[in-house]
Amino acid sequence: MIAGIETEILVITASILRLATPLILAAIGGLFAERAGVADLGLEGKMLAAAFTAASISAVTGSAITGLAAAIIVATLLSMLHFIATVWKQGDQIVSGMAINILAAGLVPTLAYALFPLGGQTPPLTDDGRLLDLSLPFSHWASSTGFIGQFYASVLGGQSILIYVAFLAAPAATAVLYRTGWGLRLRAAGENPQAVASAGLDVVRLRLQGLIMNGVFLGLAGGYLSLAANAGYSRNMTAGKGYLAIAALILGRWKPWPTLGACLLFAAADALQGRLQGIVFPALGVIPVPWITALPYIVTVIVLAIAGRGQSMPKALGLPYVKA
Repeated sequence: MIAGIETEILVITASILRLATPLILAAIGGLFAERAGVADLGLEGKMLAAAFTAASISAVTGSAITGLAAAIIVATLLSMLHFIATVWKQGDQIVSGMAINILAAGLVPTLAYALFPLGGQTPPLTDDGRLLDLSLPFSHWASSTGFIGQFYASVLGGQSILIYVAFLAAPAATAVLYRTGWGLRLRAAGENPQAVASAGLDVVRLRLQGLIMNGVFLGLAGGYLSLAANAGYSRNMTAGKGYLAIAALILGRWKPWPTLGACLLFAAADALQGRLQGIVFPALGVIPVPWITALPYIVTVIVLAIAGRGQSMPKALGLPYVKA
């Protein structure tokens, strides 16, 4: 009985790490843009475009690294489109972000049907075209030494390299934003851009840099979905993860560590919904699968309703910067 519980804990924990990875990468990308004062609702569209690009290029070249690099480039180009519309041309940031989502939702399936006669999917990727799981040192020996060893071998180890990147992103973002001069200037551009300009700094350049960082992380998030979590691209594979990342960012008060915690919470709800399907509950019976599947989104709405009120967002977030 105890062994069965331990196995279930290991399986669920590993699932949480895998499901949290694209949320963390997307949320940290959104953090850099929004800390600079640029609201970005286009995380979903950038992630979707990056996932398709990564799988397509990898399928053609047989190289996962090439596919991941292409995904980063495409996501960054979409961030530059957002920059042109919102910072350079001072357009509405909410409209621009949603336009990117609509553009990706329409263009990606069209390209998929045009390039690959597989019903909107890319060809299945070979091992060379995927980011395979890594094994930590002594994993084989540790797996036979009890629960702690199995946790080391199968949860901390046996994961894609992008999972390690995602969980290092929060401390790295904290160090950059709060321990460097550039991070201080970036945050100031999102709080009081006029004061930043008065100090002789270029607000437009700072927001551009924030959006470049945004594109890099969204490219990694999309690449993870199609190169590591799956063996190719399938239609709508982001499944609202970009919006969940925005919710995590809000719940995390635009700070890296709380945002990481929110991503883990949403990933835990997603992992549990997969384990709850088909279970007979006392006095309830079997809960319909659509209700179970909606659990992560229900948790998101409830948590935001309870804890998301009065969050201290950057003061200049969503406001166009106009040079005096």
